[in-house]
Amino acid sequence: MKIRSCMTAVATLALMTTAGQANENLLELQENPDLWSMQLGNYSGNRYSQLDQINRDNVQDLVPAWQFSTGVLRGHEGGPLYVGDGRLYLHTPFPNKVFALDLEEEGRILWVYEPDQDPRVIPVMCCDTVNRGLAYADGRLFLNQADNTVIALNAEDGELLWSAENGDHTEGETMTMSPLVVNDKVIVGNSGGEFGVRGHITAYNAESGEMEWRGYSTGPDEEVLLDPETTLMMGEPVGEEDLGVTTWPEGEWERGGGAPWGWVTYDPELNLIYYGSGNPGTWNPAQRAIDGEPADNKWAITVFARDADTGEAKWVYQKVPFDEWDYDGVNENQLIDVEVNGEDRKGLAIIDRTGFGFLLDRENGELLVAEKFAPETNWATHYDMETGRPEVDPEYSTFEQGVDVNTTDICPTAMGAKNMQPSSYSPETGLIYAGINRICMNYEPYETEYTAGQPYVGATLTMMASPEDAGGHGGLGSFIAWDPVEGEVVWEVDERFAVWSGALTTAGNVAFYGTLEGYIKAVDLETGEHLWQFKTPSGIIGNVNTFQHEGKQYIAVLSGVGGWAGIGLAAGLTDPEEGLGAVSAFAALEDYTKLGGVLTVFGLPD
Repeated sequence: MKIRSCMTAVATLALMTTAGQANENLLELQENPDLWSMQLGNYSGNRYSQLDQINRDNVQDLVPAWQFSTGVLRGHEGGPLYVGDGRLYLHTPFPNKVFALDLEEEGRILWVYEPDQDPRVIPVMCCDTVNRGLAYADGRLFLNQADNTVIALNAEDGELLWSAENGDHTEGETMTMSPLVVNDKVIVGNSGGEFGVRGHITAYNAESGEMEWRGYSTGPDEEVLLDPETTLMMGEPVGEEDLGVTTWPEGEWERGGGAPWGWVTYDPELNLIYYGSGNPGTWNPAQRAIDGEPADNKWAITVFARDADTGEAKWVYQKVPFDEWDYDGVNENQLIDVEVNGEDRKGLAIIDRTGFGFLLDRENGELLVAEKFAPETNWATHYDMETGRPEVDPEYSTFEQGVDVNTTDICPTAMGAKNMQPSSYSPETGLIYAGINRICMNYEPYETEYTAGQPYVGATLTMMASPEDAGGHGGLGSFIAWDPVEGEVVWEVDERFAVWSGALTTAGNVAFYGTLEGYIKAVDLETGEHLWQFKTPSGIIGNVNTFQHEGKQYIAVLSGVGGWAGIGLAAGLTDPEEGLGAVSAFAALEDYTKLGGVLTVFGLPD
């Protein structure tokens, strides 16, 4: 298998730009392996580096080069960017500080940006006050603030160049995702499915901040930017009009969720962006049924392929029609070129919340592979490859069991068998590497009423480790190598807690990941053999990134426990049902780590 795009090349930091230069800038940057210019490493989302100075023969010699405290004690997701100007650009969770750190002086602070945000946004952030990181292009940094403000900063001095309002936190909208710059546009999505928001993805002009287009996840076709005669689903035109309305009870699509708070990837040859929409509105499926029967609730939990210039949907694939378990569809879409049954295909691979690994054709959305990577997965037995729909097991259907009934031992949990922590794809092995969750749940839906700005959940959850008789190992997580074409796990490393960090693979035949206890670990790409580990000051839910400066390769990771898995520690919660059930599963985490906010940069000894 071959991937068309890899890492990054230095370009000018000039701020003067014309339409399309941002695309050319990032295309150039991602070809230089010394750099890490996007949160996912490149447009394809591969999180793979061609650097091999650090390799499986010497990785055991890695030592900390320096550390930097962000001064914020909540969950630190995402990671630093390096674009070849001698600086690391770093962000924090709320209040969303941005730092420029000088690599010549071991992280000396060159400038800091700290926005003035309404603290009332904190209670409407689910789950934790996280942010998944900065984007960069043409000398500008872009950030989605928690209060729905999209900003552009001058990378040279941190000056605010423009800001745009993308939503209203008093209605339950927030922003946690990392933007992506495509052509002359900044692509952003909102959060807030648990507050009954209506999900949308929006493109802003990278130079001026003016809105270019917006596509909703629910509602009439003209607002979803979907043409039922030309937009494809499973390789055929959608056909029916306004499914984003007719597959919901009257008016429910207006609070239908589908927030795209995860990751965006991009194919420059097809000029298509790819992302997933989140859970549908209330977690009580009975309130989303029509006349007492399941309804598809389109287009929640859906992969969208949109034209980057216009936002028009070229194809859609709904992974979970009529979701009954909060299986958000926001996980990253890995763009990989593969051979399937002797035919070269432009692939799109997903290690999904559902416990299934998907492979689709990214040109037309055809489903090619759908197989379980988490063996305990029981909510569905399999996917029908003709219809693309899951075959739901009624024993674990929260709708079939009914409102106010506690359906037990559903696998995976609402956190998913993998949450948004981004995976890595190695073109050398053809495998995808991902941290996963080995957790099941009890789920009791109940009637809830919508009030703007208030939780619109409608379910009570408790969570527990996957049972050993269903494939569990007694712990809450694993790190796996997945074959996206064969649809099978090649090897697996067991972990005490869910693995909530972004993975990294390198040409040095090493895969890196972090653990909730705070370890950054290195394993052999081909076998999963443990090679090295280091305990950082707090649990890791950030992404492991790498770069090379003045001929020396570094590994960098943010530690700072939190996110959904660590919400008990981050927010001081103790009731087992708090944190939407996470507190019950991760009660032991406080025995292994505490709050923090530290960047650690590693290198080989001189």
